[in-house]
Amino acid sequence: MADEIWRWDATRMAAAIARRDVSSREVVEACLDRMAVVNPRLNAVTVDRGDEARLAADRADAAVARGDRLGPLHGVPVTIKENVDQIGCATANGTAAYRDLIATSDSPVVANWKAAGAIIVGRTNTPGFSFRLDTENALRGRTRNPWSEVHTPGGSSGGASSSVAAGITPLAHGNDIAGSIRYPAYACGLAGLRPSFGRVPAFNVTATAERSMSSQMFSVQGPIARTVRDVRLGLATLAARDPRDPWWVPAPLEGPPVPSPVRVAVVTRPEALGGERLHPHVAQALAQAAVWLAEAGYEIVDDTTPGFSRAAELWYAMQMPEIREFLWPAIAEHGDDGIRRAMGLMLDAFPADPGVPYMRALAERARVVRDWQRSFDQVPLVLAPVCTQPVYRRGFDVDSVERTGRFWRECLTLTAIPVLGVPALAVPTSIVDGVPVGVTVVAARFREDLCLAAGEAIEARAGVTSRLPIDIAWL
Repeated sequence: MADEIWRWDATRMAAAIARRDVSSREVVEACLDRMAVVNPRLNAVTVDRGDEARLAADRADAAVARGDRLGPLHGVPVTIKENVDQIGCATANGTAAYRDLIATSDSPVVANWKAAGAIIVGRTNTPGFSFRLDTENALRGRTRNPWSEVHTPGGSSGGASSSVAAGITPLAHGNDIAGSIRYPAYACGLAGLRPSFGRVPAFNVTATAERSMSSQMFSVQGPIARTVRDVRLGLATLAARDPRDPWWVPAPLEGPPVPSPVRVAVVTRPEALGGERLHPHVAQALAQAAVWLAEAGYEIVDDTTPGFSRAAELWYAMQMPEIREFLWPAIAEHGDDGIRRAMGLMLDAFPADPGVPYMRALAERARVVRDWQRSFDQVPLVLAPVCTQPVYRRGFDVDSVERTGRFWRECLTLTAIPVLGVPALAVPTSIVDGVPVGVTVVAARFREDLCLAAGEAIEARAGVTSRLPIDIAWL
């Protein structure tokens, strides 16, 4: 049936539960039934929390019956990525050595969604150490893209994106240090928000040491959903304060008005994209999104941004020395063949340059961020590619050093935006040759509201959410 409950978005589910049109138990059962149908082929949800979810749904329904004050996600099913702490669960992070690393408390994102009333029905797959753009590991296996059995669902939040696209839940948690929310959303035809640095709190009690400096600055937590309004809801409920994160900032979710019409720069020139040229499908997606924004009242201006090239270079200048020093020893000891090969190829493609070059990169980041802040004062929104190429086929990141260097250059916005610390929303625009294509909307730090408003304008005209792969034959 076209209006089956599992097809609803989270916003509709929450409203229907609050009105008593449906019970949380009905909603949870619908999503668990859907998971039973599609997950054996997708392998998106790797830890089934169905029994706990049913009990939580019954408690949620009792709260409705009592007339209790309800949270914004009351009774709504969600999933959590396997690399953050959830009490009683292993923070396995796609790694067999961590399969028994059981969390004794909830991470801030889990605690915040629980406080908002969300019900966790499962935990989603991630590549080993959450550091590939494809999702496969020796502990949990490969996750598949609902749109195409031969294309990647993205990584590292590939389980999250696959599960949402297939209708298991309407909303999923992800995180992003180099595209791990935006690329899976792109690959699966979803909306995925990388929030500003400092917007959503994060902490894992299972971590044995603090993360390296640039990892602390670049890694963020965020929502993946089938609709932009669900991303908005997911962000608002994830962003509550948690004292365990020293970098959290109490910034308002809605910023001050900007001059109307809102100006938008469209980044298409190779010199702004590290010399990379857009594939025709991606170029068409950007052109069409710009037309839709103009129809919605935005003013499209010529590309006048500082470009993403230098910011992307700084990501490697800061991250690669840290990866070699802090992460690579653990990968070499505990990683599976896939993550050892993928990370080994990345280290060879982008050699670590420690010492003075590393310190200079940390210092130069301030200049690059300053240049972009000045640019956002003149042009508040930027439309850019998620990747200059269409969605890759699975296994693309374990081919060769040359291929690894190439695809990371093709995906330079994935690394540039974390350096800038700004929000970026991936939103789909069309389905081409059976695979999603989309764009990124970027704004100044803590202006997620501008990204979301523009994303909703694109979404309303694209109509991709009505074409989800929920009935694809191979599933």
